[in-house]
Amino acid sequence: MKKSESPSARILLADANALGSAARNMILMDHGYEVETSLSGEEAWEKFQTSHFDIVVTDFRMTGMSGLELISLIRASDSPARTILLSGFISDMGMTEKSTGADELVAKSNKEVPELLRAVKKLATKPRRRSAASQAGQAAGRKASAI
Repeated sequence: MKKSESPSARILLADANALGSAARNMILMDHGYEVETSLSGEEAWEKFQTSHFDIVVTDFRMTGMSGLELISLIRASDSPARTILLSGFISDMGMTEKSTGADELVAKSNKEVPELLRAVKKLATKPRRRSAASQAGQAAGRKASAI
């Protein structure tokens, strides 16, 4: 995949493993994405609250705040950002998008790079997630117009 074929997206990458983070950062940037990295869930949450990100890619296991806790905070913030959870335990623990709150799950394996790029491209081209407040407002508007 060439840079010109990738949709634009601003990505926050949270991974406590500095080498893994650097490798993923390089791969995503090489495909034309703007990437900011964090080495902990807490640092990622701080960055998330002060900057705009289209996609958050987080490792499952990190010291301190886990990837699941980070995703939960993002969902509770009513942000339209999409999330990708990375883990070597997806199959073993029976993780699903529904059980984790993530939009996509990517297993750490020899197929991780193409799967991560597929997931990022898919989420970057999807319409932004609507906030609960805007969904409630639209529903109220439909009810009012039906009356």
